[in-house]
Amino acid sequence: MDTVVQRLGNAFMQQPARVGLSIGITQNGRAYFYHFGTTEKGKSQVATQNTPYEIGSISKTFTSLLLAHAVLEKRVSLNDDIRKYLPGAYPNLAFQGKPITLKHLANTTSRLPNNLPKNLLEGLLQHASTDSVPLLAVKRMRGYTKQNFLADLHQARLDTFPGLLPRHSNVASQLLAYMLESVYQASYADLLVRYIDQPLHLTGSAGTGPKSTGYDGNGHHMPYDAIETSRASGGLQYSPADMVKYLQYQLAASDKAVALVQQPTWGRPDAEAIAFNWNLDQTVDGKRRLQHSGGTFGYASYCELYPQLQFGIVLLANESDPNTQAALQATAWQIVDALYGVPPALQALRAGLAASQYRQAAAVVTAVKKKHPELHLTEAYVNTWGYTLLQQGQPKAALELFKLNVSLYPHAWNAYDSLAETYESADDKPQAIENYRRSLALNPRNANAAEHLRKLGAK
Repeated sequence: MDTVVQRLGNAFMQQPARVGLSIGITQNGRAYFYHFGTTEKGKSQVATQNTPYEIGSISKTFTSLLLAHAVLEKRVSLNDDIRKYLPGAYPNLAFQGKPITLKHLANTTSRLPNNLPKNLLEGLLQHASTDSVPLLAVKRMRGYTKQNFLADLHQARLDTFPGLLPRHSNVASQLLAYMLESVYQASYADLLVRYIDQPLHLTGSAGTGPKSTGYDGNGHHMPYDAIETSRASGGLQYSPADMVKYLQYQLAASDKAVALVQQPTWGRPDAEAIAFNWNLDQTVDGKRRLQHSGGTFGYASYCELYPQLQFGIVLLANESDPNTQAALQATAWQIVDALYGVPPALQALRAGLAASQYRQAAAVVTAVKKKHPELHLTEAYVNTWGYTLLQQGQPKAALELFKLNVSLYPHAWNAYDSLAETYESADDKPQAIENYRRSLALNPRNANAAEHLRKLGAK
């Protein structure tokens, strides 16, 4: 393990803009820690297992775990209309009579906006440079309170039925935290201590190691996420040691609350599913996997669990750019492959695709499945593989994988969206337009496709 992680951790650090990286692993109950780079540019200060990092959206799994405890204690029901726990009337928190429930807040299908106040970052970008926006956002949000949040919530509009389609929403997790505060008559911080930090012996932001400094992709120092209304959705801080204890707790699944948060409430586990903010899928050889990633202004994170292997891994970086989270995920997968071996089905598929230079990928998959019927390709796996090839400078191979994905999943709007983006980057405007239109036909709420069609001058 030491040789594998050192090699792949160093490879991650060779990528542009990287500053520091901590990797925590749990395998059969034992913990291992590895650290690279520095906690602050210009200093030779390596992180330790007790160095706090912002974990970004992985915070949402902590908030959902608190919900699971509330459900088991019969304080709430997953099918409760969320307006039951809100002061005043919110007729806007339903779509054609179907309300948002607590379950929708936890499985990302509430259709609530990503952030409140709406369009904050977009407004700042009109008047400031990209690098200065985070600092301006933190300053502007310094006086933004729970009362402001609940007032702005009246302006939220749902674009389709809750429970139908996942969409990232920081608002959903923060709203869930406020509801739990109301149910328990206790602060979110106190609930974390009572149900998670204290039982698991986590130090949280009070970690004893040197606090790392976060940076953006241009090397600019980023402010810490001190926004009050984002703590439950992305503002928690934990050390590698804390996160490994958390993963061990999830893998043990001896607590009924853990069993509940890992149950899928949207989608199919053999393809793509969501539990209580955990993303669920299966590996190429059919093993169950739970994963989540996170990003703040200056930090990026990724963690995943393999219950059948009793293996978990977390990667924490003090630099965040549009590619950091994907690079952390790719590093995690490479570590797992190196430790447990690449499944024979995947070895055969990689060899077949390489031999054909990724052309006729669907035919290659069919041929491999005849010899390896256990081969299991989810839409998300193929999509991530395609983007990894793009980052590695192999756009033609990536394009073939995205074409493969739409052939495997002809009703998956995101597969067409990724294919269209790749055509667009290759200056193939007609194919880009055609596939954005297919994506939009499958999901009329796909704002990304609509925006790109407008940019391309298409209806």
